[in-house]
Amino acid sequence: MAARERLPPWHEHHRLANGREVLIRPIRPEDAEPLRAGFALLEPESLRARLAGGRDLGTADAGRVARPNPRTEFTLVTTDLEGPGEAVIAAVAHVRTDPAAHEGAFILLVSRFITGLGMRRYLLTRIVKWARSRRLGLLRGELPRDPALLDLASSLGFQLDDATTDAALVQVSLTLPAR
Repeated sequence: MAARERLPPWHEHHRLANGREVLIRPIRPEDAEPLRAGFALLEPESLRARLAGGRDLGTADAGRVARPNPRTEFTLVTTDLEGPGEAVIAAVAHVRTDPAAHEGAFILLVSRFITGLGMRRYLLTRIVKWARSRRLGLLRGELPRDPALLDLASSLGFQLDDATTDAALVQVSLTLPAR
């Protein structure tokens, strides 16, 4: 690969199940406007509301999400191959840790246009990899009741718990080994 084609850390080309190429990378401040513009297309709606603070994603909220605190937050986006600020955002994986970085809570949002093409599965594995690298003790979140996705979560060690306020979601938690 030529030097100009190398991607920075956490930048990955990925081919969806339908053959379309996407880029998975950390969110950038320039992504605030594309995130706000396409936010209504991200699902599930109940988790989308949590990322936005229970409301539509306004300009200030989009700016906040696009500038995660590197000590307590990690946010990946799936985009088309355009650059930050121009790329359409098709998925968001957001993790927020407690101040001591012992526990993390994640939100996975995927555009309805790529739902069912394996993006949630792929982003979930990336979140787990990040949590292990940060030596979190516990990672938790909610996932859609998709049997294939829940099988993957189980295979990664997540425990499934039906105690959730949304019947379309399943609460999951992963206890990570101490190092």
